[in-house]
Amino acid sequence: MGKTKKTPEQKSYQKLEKKHELKRPVGMNCLKAFLVGGLICTIGQVLTYFYIYYFNFTEATAGNPTVATLIFFAMLLTGFGVYDHIGQFAGAGSAVPVTGFGNAVISASIEHRSEGFVLGVGGNMFKLAGTVVLFGVFAAFVVALIRTLLSMWGVI
Repeated sequence: MGKTKKTPEQKSYQKLEKKHELKRPVGMNCLKAFLVGGLICTIGQVLTYFYIYYFNFTEATAGNPTVATLIFFAMLLTGFGVYDHIGQFAGAGSAVPVTGFGNAVISASIEHRSEGFVLGVGGNMFKLAGTVVLFGVFAAFVVALIRTLLSMWGVI
């Protein structure tokens, strides 16, 4: 495919745009994301040990309440407007961990609360959560199907 020729006005605008474009501090943004994401994961690990020590969970079973607690606190912080500031500061460091999922779910609900509890809050809360759950269940089904077929054939 050939490139389209730009008019002199377009070229002039591109020069002006390039001159005024803000330079992004990529290294600093990566460091912030790493530190905040690491802090969230450290909090998750502390919660896991808390559930193991005080509630007699095993390492295998402590994961579910840990994830639920992290999501709950992310939703709580989003409701108070704190998680937005964390997200502005850390970027992907706050969006990639499971807390980012909690933030995304509750943000959609808060945004549409004027439409009522059922259609606004409830309907928009499950817009994101529904697709995540759907694809998670579907992916689990496909993996289980492949594993079953491989074990039937004696591969594993």
